Amino acid sequence: MTTFAELGLSASVLQAIADMGFEEATPIQAQAVPAAMADKDIIGQAQTGTGKTAAFGIPLVEKLTSEPSGIQGIVITPTRELAVQVAEELNRIGQFKGIRAVPIYGGQDINRQISALRKRPQIVVGTPGRLLDHLRRRTIFLGNVRLAVLDEADEMLDMGFIEDIEAILQEAPGERQTMLFSATMPEPIRNLAQRFMKDPRVISVQAKELTVPSIHQAYLEVPERLKFDVLCRLLDIQAPELSIVFGRTKRRVDELAGALSKRGYAAQGIHGDLTQAKRESVLREFKEGATEILVATDVAARGLDISGVTHVYNFDIPQDPEWYVHRIGRTGRAGKAGQAITFVTPREREQLRVIERLTGRRIERQPIPSLTQAVEGQQRLAVEKLLQTVDKGDFHDYRGLAEELLAETDSTTLLAAALKLLTKEPDTTPVFLTPEAPLRTRSRKAPWSEGRLPSRSGERRSWQGRRSSRRSVPREN
Repeated sequence: MTTFAELGLSASVLQAIADMGFEEATPIQAQAVPAAMADKDIIGQAQTGTGKTAAFGIPLVEKLTSEPSGIQGIVITPTRELAVQVAEELNRIGQFKGIRAVPIYGGQDINRQISALRKRPQIVVGTPGRLLDHLRRRTIFLGNVRLAVLDEADEMLDMGFIEDIEAILQEAPGERQTMLFSATMPEPIRNLAQRFMKDPRVISVQAKELTVPSIHQAYLEVPERLKFDVLCRLLDIQAPELSIVFGRTKRRVDELAGALSKRGYAAQGIHGDLTQAKRESVLREFKEGATEILVATDVAARGLDISGVTHVYNFDIPQDPEWYVHRIGRTGRAGKAGQAITFVTPREREQLRVIERLTGRRIERQPIPSLTQAVEGQQRLAVEKLLQTVDKGDFHDYRGLAEELLAETDSTTLLAAALKLLTKEPDTTPVFLTPEAPLRTRSRKAPWSEGRLPSRSGERRSWQGRRSSRRSVPREN
């Protein structure tokens, strides 16, 4: 394993990395940082949670100066949440060097962003649409950009941002350095690289490494009509601290979040129709633990970086197998253990096999838990809560009352009654979810293997992509 001290970084950046609690570089960081420091264009295939932000963030901070000479670096991201998270991490990396990053995204007051830009940050992190808006207003000038980064490039292409990305890159100097990071490498990514990158170094994670070993993956074969009751049983048995439940459509997310709340779970939903203020409120409550279950669509959850997620439940199997990798990457972060459980209807078995071929890993089948097991799971949780209270020792005010009760009732009966009160017995309140049709299997190409691409010819040449020809997009319906 490579340490950051071995990468030849400046003292200020090493201090920042140490303050962030990191000593050893991840594989993508160990390969990308030296190449980027050597002025190479980079194409990095890396899923969320592998440390790719630092893989481009460290060289980005190292290569820029703290002098107020305008915007020197630009990072383009597909979502508002990812823009904020990337800017926060860049600010942590650059804190001792005096490098500042500002997030720019839709849904926030543009005048507030203009005020932040007047403070002359060295780096702007933004979504394509809002970046173009600022370029049209002339509140952003990219003529001094030395390094451009495309983060989650496949997602931006999926969302139809091809022309926007092209327009933004054309505003930056042709001699800039470019880094592109993506969880998957479809053909359009290679075409984009040919047009806008100079003999890029390709750093690719092999298929067998696409999923994190610390994530225990399993699936249950469940008929559509039983999926919700099975989910509730799993939640009662496993008692996750924080979990994300993935639904295929916005309607599914709304119905799932409502049904879970109806049965007494602390759940909220997130999808593309929510206002920015509501999205921020939902995510804040989830991060703080006030909400224990986040129900989300693929698009809404892409790029979320929330620590402490112990379980991911794929209530609906993803329509694009590559999104399975993105989904389960929300847990098992920073080396911690996580669990990913996928519900598969009988007609979706082949879709599961496609996922296994993509990840190079067999997914274990588990039996459907019984109602008795759900009760036992909640009983175990009640015992754990009781023992934790004993360990804390903050129950002295109740000793007198306990002694009075013990004088009238035997200890076994009292303890059994206390455990019954603490146990959340399974709620079978009737709920209705609109049935979703099973997915049809589509063939997938293997992830792009490591290699090199031809040099670009002509910085200003347009990439003749068409939105109608892009690969399958997980849509929010």
